[in-house]
Amino acid sequence: MEHLRTVADVMTRAAVSVDRGTVFKDIVETMRMWSISALPVLDQDGHVSGVVSEADLLLSTQAPAVDRATTAERLMTCPAVTVETTATIPAAARLMARGHLKRLPVVDRDGRLVGVVSRGDLLKVYLRPDADIGTEIRDLIRLRLLPHGSSDVHVHVDNGTVYLHGSMPEPALEDVVVRAVGSVPGVVDVKADFTVPASA
Repeated sequence: MEHLRTVADVMTRAAVSVDRGTVFKDIVETMRMWSISALPVLDQDGHVSGVVSEADLLLSTQAPAVDRATTAERLMTCPAVTVETTATIPAAARLMARGHLKRLPVVDRDGRLVGVVSRGDLLKVYLRPDADIGTEIRDLIRLRLLPHGSSDVHVHVDNGTVYLHGSMPEPALEDVVVRAVGSVPGVVDVKADFTVPASA
C-alpha cells in the first residue's frame, strides 16, 4: 500500500462544482444528483470563490429578497475554506475539525479547484497495514534517528498502535523517537518502554 501523506494522496479528483451564475434550482438538482451537501463555487478562471451548502440554501428560503432565480454568487459562503494539495493529512483534518466541515475543496498553488477531500478520504491513512507501518518505523530509526543504536530498539505494531521497547543511548532521545514515530502515517498511538544504560 502506498504511503498516504498529503491531501493529494487521498482526495477525489473529479470534483463537482458550480459557477457563480448557477441558479438555486440547478444547485439543488446538482446536490441531489451527486448526493453531496456542499458545492464549491468557481469564477471564470476556475478559482474557488466560495462554497454553497444545503444550510445556505435553507437560510436563503427565509429571506424575502431571495427567489428561485437567485444565483450561487449570492447564496455562497465566502471566502471558502480550502486546502492545498500539498497539505498534510493531519493539517487537513485539523482544518476540517475546526470548521465542523465534512468536505474541503482542494486547490493548487494558484487557487484553482483540483479536487475535493472528505472526512472519509482522510481516514484512509488508518487502513495502512501494520507490517508497512512497522517497516517504515524500523527504517526511520535505523537510518535517521539512531543509526548507531537502532539494534537496541524493538518495534511491534498492532492495529496502528506502536510498541517500542529496548534501550536508549540517552534519556533525551526517547521523546525525539516517540514524536517521530507518532508522525508516521497510519500510527494511532505510540507506547514506549525504554531503559537507559547505567553509563548514559
